[in-house]
Amino acid sequence: MTLAYSPNAAALLTLVTAALLTAAVVPLVRRAGLRWGLVDTPDARKQHTLPMVRLGGIGIVAGFSLALALTWRLGGFAELAPDKDQLIWTTLAGALSYFVIGLADDLFALPPLPRLAGQVLVAVAVWHQGVRIGTIELPFGLLGGDPGVVLPEPLSQLATVIWLVGITNAINWLDGLDGLAAGVSGIAAVGLLSVSFSLAQPAAGLLAAALAGACLGFLRHNFNPALIFMGDGGSYFLGFALAAISIVGPAKGLTSVSLLLPLLILSLPLADMSAVIMGRLSEGRSPFYPDRRHLHHRLLRAGFSHRRTVVLIYAFTQWLASLALVVANAEMRFLWLALATAILIGVVVACRRSMQEEPE
Repeated sequence: MTLAYSPNAAALLTLVTAALLTAAVVPLVRRAGLRWGLVDTPDARKQHTLPMVRLGGIGIVAGFSLALALTWRLGGFAELAPDKDQLIWTTLAGALSYFVIGLADDLFALPPLPRLAGQVLVAVAVWHQGVRIGTIELPFGLLGGDPGVVLPEPLSQLATVIWLVGITNAINWLDGLDGLAAGVSGIAAVGLLSVSFSLAQPAAGLLAAALAGACLGFLRHNFNPALIFMGDGGSYFLGFALAAISIVGPAKGLTSVSLLLPLLILSLPLADMSAVIMGRLSEGRSPFYPDRRHLHHRLLRAGFSHRRTVVLIYAFTQWLASLALVVANAEMRFLWLALATAILIGVVVACRRSMQEEPE
């Protein structure tokens, strides 16, 4: 019997394998980075005070890829239809391409526009291979029973490129504190895993499981105080993978709300990126102008410690993911929402209490 007959076992095996492999590979990457002097030096805008290796994305990609290869070898994708098979390979190729763009930036400090151009070109390429937003599906029968609006190809391409590039850069811009981007991406991946399985999209669920495991394994070395950073290579890979999985998975299986689920799960980094861009443009600056107006910077200025800021954002992200389960009509959805709400309230109360108890 292969894993094809037990999707839950396949997902668990993929997640655990990815976590263990990533946790094992990252220290090797760190030692190599230190030996070769490939480090990120501190400056006034950054939180770290010592040079840090920022090639942790190599470990994330290795753990993710090897875990999926093992699952594939054991038959976890055996029942995959040919059209879905192409979507899976295209998603993997696109994620690896984004990783290469980010890694090149880590090594050679590329200007923003060449990086953005590379992201757009890859997004257009995967759109041509079928990873696309083809329909905007509306809730509650707003078109008199019509399940949705089929987008003309130019609009489909534009929507897909904006989605893939937008999510990628939202995760990249979130990578400002130890463990923040990896933790939020991991929680979002678990949400996509749950939603994909609820909507009978096991292939996308396995991709999400591998991504969640890779994030968990990386957090072993990245949570505050971090020993290594993921770099742009890691954040680009995570962002593109989350965006593409949401297209080939949940958005393909819905009949009423289309991209609402991934929008809910990823709404925090998207809202943060949108607010930062609008703030920079309102001051007549480039959207790529580096500053300290991100959500995590604001929480730090409000008096939250590094760890409290990260944990608070984690709590809010898992609550949003539980809302997505309710929208997807998943099993025990209200139980998960109640637990997520309790966690969020508990974290907020604990943070407020610890701040009040600190000496002035």
